[in-house]
Amino acid sequence: MARAATRSRLAAVALTVLGLVGVIGFSRRLPHASIKSPSVEVTYTSHVALARVLRDRPARLVRVVAPLHVAEVRPSGATPAYVRAARRVPGIVGASPTVRRRAAVALRRESADGAAREWQYYAAGVDRVPRHVVSAAAHITIAVVDTGADVASPALAGKVRGTYDVRTGRRRVRDRNGHGTFVASLAGGRSRRNRGFAGFGGAARLLIVKVSNSTSFSDVDVAAGIVYAVRHHARIINLSVAGRAPSIVEKAALEYAASRGVLVVAAAGNDALAGDPPEYPAALLQPVGSNGNGGLGISVGASDSAGARAGFSEYGSFVSLVAPGESVFGARGRASYGYASGTSFAAPEVAGVAALVWAADPKLSFRQVSTILKQTASGRGAWSSELGFGVVDAAAAVQRATAAAASAAR
Repeated sequence: MARAATRSRLAAVALTVLGLVGVIGFSRRLPHASIKSPSVEVTYTSHVALARVLRDRPARLVRVVAPLHVAEVRPSGATPAYVRAARRVPGIVGASPTVRRRAAVALRRESADGAAREWQYYAAGVDRVPRHVVSAAAHITIAVVDTGADVASPALAGKVRGTYDVRTGRRRVRDRNGHGTFVASLAGGRSRRNRGFAGFGGAARLLIVKVSNSTSFSDVDVAAGIVYAVRHHARIINLSVAGRAPSIVEKAALEYAASRGVLVVAAAGNDALAGDPPEYPAALLQPVGSNGNGGLGISVGASDSAGARAGFSEYGSFVSLVAPGESVFGARGRASYGYASGTSFAAPEVAGVAALVWAADPKLSFRQVSTILKQTASGRGAWSSELGFGVVDAAAAVQRATAAAASAAR
């Protein structure tokens, strides 16, 4: 009788969890969860296992990222004790505190002495991409997983295909600090040469996925944003976030994206002057020791106007290539523009160029796009610890993709 009662209670909890998954989708944060108490990420084998841990080790369920079998919970007691206890529950693969991420920004300022407006656009050869390719990029969606965006900014007018806040489940993605708006403008801002602002992705559309109100993120936030972007048909995902600790949840999300043919681009980080540690998720995309070869995506460092590595930009074996990231020009919101520095802003430029490459040859796989970007960068196939494969070259990359498409058609 006792066992039957236990099974009955467990089934009831499992149904409750499944109901919550149905209500909150795959990643929506539950209402009334405290954002100040420490949270724990729990990976599980089934919803029954998740129900079991919630029954045996009570905690507030914050979020479920169902495709990854990950839940975020907030224990009422001490986090270390909860982690140890949760790991002993059958069906629980792992439990650990959430991993922190930050926006990969080195410096922000309103003006830059000697910096030409939008110099980055020309330094990366975007101005030399054929107009028909620029227009064809309209079929490509770039997801910006970030702090939201000011969709009323003239730089983003007509470019935003969709918006979503994974924490609330709502479409409102107000950007409280401007980071996401700046990133989005570089990835796929309006492309009207000599008239207004021009981003790197030509006519590519933007999917704005908000995962934080500030420049601080958790790995579960980021993973939920990746999953949402993949499920809503983004071809490219930009992650301008970085942190020193690896995350199994982010790794699972990146593998989820790769398994569905999505190219993920991430900022390499800005701690070159603080020991140059590997930064994540970039080092999950381009693994440490790979010297730019292979990987699940692209890790992007920052270059200056002379094509050298920006002093703050991380370097080494986990960097794929670089893009302009020192005093680059972008949108801050509404009709406001300015200059900013960081690998946060180099990454979306590469995401935009990837959209142009795919526009030139839609049949390419994400790995082929990644290879073309690396092999046509300024290093022309040679990798170095300072610049990876060099500064991204949009014109050369599109030309390579166009040639490949023509060859395949013959």
